[in-house]
Amino acid sequence: MALRINDTAPDFTAQTTEGEIRFHDWIGDGYVVLFSHPKDFTPVCTTELGVMAGMMDAFAKRNTKILGISVDPVEDHLRWKADIEAISGNPVAYPMIGDPDMQVAKLYDMLPAEASGDPSKRTPADNQTVRTVFVIGPDKKVKLTLTYPMSTGRNFDEILRAIDSIQLTAKHKVATPANWKQGEDVIITAAVPDDEATAKFGSFERVLPYLRKTKQPG
Repeated sequence: MALRINDTAPDFTAQTTEGEIRFHDWIGDGYVVLFSHPKDFTPVCTTELGVMAGMMDAFAKRNTKILGISVDPVEDHLRWKADIEAISGNPVAYPMIGDPDMQVAKLYDMLPAEASGDPSKRTPADNQTVRTVFVIGPDKKVKLTLTYPMSTGRNFDEILRAIDSIQLTAKHKVATPANWKQGEDVIITAAVPDDEATAKFGSFERVLPYLRKTKQPG
């Protein structure tokens, strides 16, 4: 069954380019972006991994780790890293899971349970549903999922924006409007009555009977 928002992210032990990890222990008290790829040495994914390598500091500022996964062995990942750095200029310093038995891909419903075969003989088309981003919180709950087609490169600035919103709204009783960016006005949730909103936020604007905006807290 597909993972939904607020489901507990399945735990697993896996080999990576940085050694063995036990997922929940590795997450620790921060957030993680788990982003998957259908095959090593594919053009779109090569560009994505390079972009993520260049954004590690931006994610680290948000107490967020990066973890890649492909249904290829770790040995292939280690060779692929040279291509990724060559085209992006960014060394890949985050771990990449080797998942040749497709255990993690199936655990996260990125491939059907009946998927099988030698990973070296499976094509990107065979693995095309392995194209998902998961944001997982320190409580080990799924906070966000995004699944892209193979032909569309992912926008990781949007992942950063979403993490900013997820972390802000976890701390304060607010929501973020469409296209919100860090520092812009936020929405006061319906669970907060007017008197509490005034006490919490100082002032707010009632745009509609059910829509109240205020300055971003914190």
